[in-house]
Amino acid sequence: MSVAELLDSKVKSAFGPYVVRKELVHEISRLPRFISEYLIAKFYPTGESTQEDVRKLETFVAIHFPELRDKDKILHDIMTQGSYTLMDEFKVETDIKGGRHRLFVPCLNIRDANVLPTILDENTDLLRSGMWGVATLKYEDGLPLDSTTSPVLMTKFTPFEVVNVKLSEFASKRQLFSREEWIDLLVRSIGLNPDSYDYKQKLLLLLRLVPLVEPNCNVLELGPKATGKTYLYRNISYSTRLIAGGRVSPATLFYNIATKTLGEIGVRDCVVLDEISKLTFSNSEEMIGKLKDYLVDGFFERGPKKAHARASMVFMGNVESLSPSSREIVNALPHFMRDSALLDRIHCFIPGWELPKIMQSSEHLASGYGIVADYLSEVFHQMSIGGSFSNIISDRVKFESRATIREEKAIKKVASGVLKLLCPDRRCGEEDILMAMNLAVEGRQRVNELLSSISPEEFGESEIRFSLNRI
Repeated sequence: MSVAELLDSKVKSAFGPYVVRKELVHEISRLPRFISEYLIAKFYPTGESTQEDVRKLETFVAIHFPELRDKDKILHDIMTQGSYTLMDEFKVETDIKGGRHRLFVPCLNIRDANVLPTILDENTDLLRSGMWGVATLKYEDGLPLDSTTSPVLMTKFTPFEVVNVKLSEFASKRQLFSREEWIDLLVRSIGLNPDSYDYKQKLLLLLRLVPLVEPNCNVLELGPKATGKTYLYRNISYSTRLIAGGRVSPATLFYNIATKTLGEIGVRDCVVLDEISKLTFSNSEEMIGKLKDYLVDGFFERGPKKAHARASMVFMGNVESLSPSSREIVNALPHFMRDSALLDRIHCFIPGWELPKIMQSSEHLASGYGIVADYLSEVFHQMSIGGSFSNIISDRVKFESRATIREEKAIKKVASGVLKLLCPDRRCGEEDILMAMNLAVEGRQRVNELLSSISPEEFGESEIRFSLNRI
């Protein structure tokens, strides 16, 4: 039995109904990976597929997840046939002045549909970050011509989510795998082929996951295009929001004073600002000031709203060189990130140029059995809201250099996230702690080197050193 076949067997035995053949996801387009894998698990419960299965799934997606160009055709069908069933990421806002709820249906560009109260009682996350699912939309005929109420009503909703996910059960499976097998399983489960990466590159992929499992962890990654940065954050977790370039306002990120609703930072586990060189801020001074405050300890204040949020922040940008100089790295940053006060709040800098480009699906994308993405997404969410592993670091690690409080905090936070991924059962051996610390120290050391390039008088060259206390 090959190494891959052995891992397949262990994964199926350990995680049973929460596994899927990862290559099957390539048969579905336009949907986030965690939704595609949910549908695959429903259509291919045995893990195998026939041509008839593929046709059924393709037909289901084509009918129930319409493209934007089909919007008016679907609205026509709702109006003439009385109802229509479709899937989307639905979101409900509360209009307290009007005494009603407003349903947002993205694929139809409807922002003021109605929803039955019983649906909200059973699916409260519709009122938080929104939920993917299948809904029946009904046309309410007979409204007055001057009515401001939408004639579209959600009468049924089935969410796309796994139920009864227990982090303790996930963690208990860790001891069934060696450390190398467990890392390969995580890499395969996020949709990548572990055989296409060397050991150090796999650890860099784990660093990308740290903001999903460790709250208020701020990460910067620069690297060439097509290394999978955007692919990961867009497809692995429903608790992540990716904002690619463009103009971003304080209302979008923090709090909308007009609508009295929290921005993305208040409702997500992780907010990703992609293509940061193309990012601009409305109310730039306010935005950068609030961003600096938030990156320190997770608190923000805007208008009447004062709040603490757990969302980690990830800043991603492109640098094409496979061995960029400090000047090239600085030039790849937007001007607001060349501020040493902001940059010093970054906990980890991932060198994306050390990862290979994803060129061919047969070579770089996962095949074989892995943990289904929506189950893994919920596990990551529970890790994020659960306890920190930083006490393990504090008990076992001694900093030998004169690390600043901010450096120690950054290293402990990143190392905690790595240990959550490596040892979810908290059974951390010396090698696990050493691996987590080396990754965290290297990540923060790169931040320090960048700070030294930007502001050499304030941030001189320094080396962070540590040792492990023997037990």
